[in-house]
Amino acid sequence: MTAITRFAPSPTGYLHLGHAASALFSFKQSGPHGRFLLRIEDIDQTRCRPEYLGAIYQDLAWLGFEWEEPVRVQSEHFTDFQNVLDRLTDMELLYPCFCTRKDIQAEVARIGNAPHGPDGALYPGTCRHICTQERAQRIDAGQNYALRLDMAAAIARVDRELVWFDRAAGRQIATPEIFGDVVLARKDTPTSYHLSVTHDDHLQGVTLVTRGEDLFFASHLHRLLQEVLGYDVPEYHHHGLLTGPDGKRFAKRDKSRTIRSMREDGIPPEKVRKLAQLG
Repeated sequence: MTAITRFAPSPTGYLHLGHAASALFSFKQSGPHGRFLLRIEDIDQTRCRPEYLGAIYQDLAWLGFEWEEPVRVQSEHFTDFQNVLDRLTDMELLYPCFCTRKDIQAEVARIGNAPHGPDGALYPGTCRHICTQERAQRIDAGQNYALRLDMAAAIARVDRELVWFDRAAGRQIATPEIFGDVVLARKDTPTSYHLSVTHDDHLQGVTLVTRGEDLFFASHLHRLLQEVLGYDVPEYHHHGLLTGPDGKRFAKRDKSRTIRSMREDGIPPEKVRKLAQLG
């Protein structure tokens, strides 16, 4: 089978073996006559660095990858994501949330036994029922706010069963309510991973989304966004995660051994590709 796949790293650190494994998996799943896309997901402008972006291109080229040009760099398309947010606002599916993390933690503690989802305790809906006038006044006063998806309202717009197909796990019934009223944009980050990846996969015609199994639950939410926005529904394949000798998965925060350092140490790319094979 052939497919349009993508590898979408964030330039917040140097690529490690886990990234190489994910890129190789995506490339192989595209098939001999498919398309393999590279996308730069740099929406978090506080953590992304130009040197990391340059290293992504260098490391992937050294490993033997080729990709189509131009590469979609998400920070160059914030207007696109704002247009999507405007659509959701017009559908009355977004509301401003003025709560700080401390506010939310206090409210969750007050409630006790708060429902939890993949990202922890669900937002308790503190700002959901603030009236339009108060919202406008607080925004005009310069209060910081995030834009949250009104999950119940979004689900109410769906008139059929939400399903998606994972090549590893089979047919799935989406249960996006596990995320609660998730944040889709913040003042310092004018879009979220969930919004931008769903939009760009549709825009770029991706037919098979390959990513690590740690993002499996995100597909439940993405399937809802696809439905309310009228987007195409790709297939998915959530693959296992490459781990080191200690059994822990490679991660930037752990300063795992990078492709850059392996290249500088003279390790040939074919050996790195072999080390990056997923079982």
